[in-house]
Amino acid sequence: MNYDVLYTFIIASTALAISPGPDNIYVLTQSIANGKKYGLATVVGLMSGCFVHTTLVAYGVSAIIKQSDALFFVIKLLGALYLFFLAYKVLRSDATLQLTSDSVEKKSLKQLFRQGFIMNVLNPKVSIFFLAFFPGFLFSNTMGNVVQFYVLGALFVITGIFVFGSIAILAGAISNYLKRNSKAGVFLKWLQIVVFIGIGIFILFSEK
Repeated sequence: MNYDVLYTFIIASTALAISPGPDNIYVLTQSIANGKKYGLATVVGLMSGCFVHTTLVAYGVSAIIKQSDALFFVIKLLGALYLFFLAYKVLRSDATLQLTSDSVEKKSLKQLFRQGFIMNVLNPKVSIFFLAFFPGFLFSNTMGNVVQFYVLGALFVITGIFVFGSIAILAGAISNYLKRNSKAGVFLKWLQIVVFIGIGIFILFSEK
């Protein structure tokens, strides 16, 4: 078992969770509008949906890996190109973070959990991202590929809960800091670009 690959995966997942995106901005605004526990309910819902995407990717990619090394390389290549494309989209985007919570609808804990779960499960981009992200981080020559994907999925969820949960708990302080510091959006934008490019390069040169 290659623990260095797992450590790299955890670091990459943490950096991705910290980088501004629709999910953590959604958690932040819900926490500001409704309170910490409502933000945490949203986090648990979002992260629970990741197991559905993990299952889809685990069984699909594992079958391809068994069939052909060439096909697996194509998946890694397409995955790296997709991550480079995401970096390009971030580069072209506005660095301003929209944190207004005035129009956020009040909902119960159960409603926020369900909404977070459905948002994640019905977002095909999550499966595409997992397809691009996970294959380059297979860490064992003896453990089954499906099991490895589930391990990666569990680590991704745990990391996401920790980071997003921290955002929910510290929502007020984070929001105030971002509003006071206009350069924070620019820094987070470039952090996201560097993370996407770095992971893409790592996946492209990783070995099966």
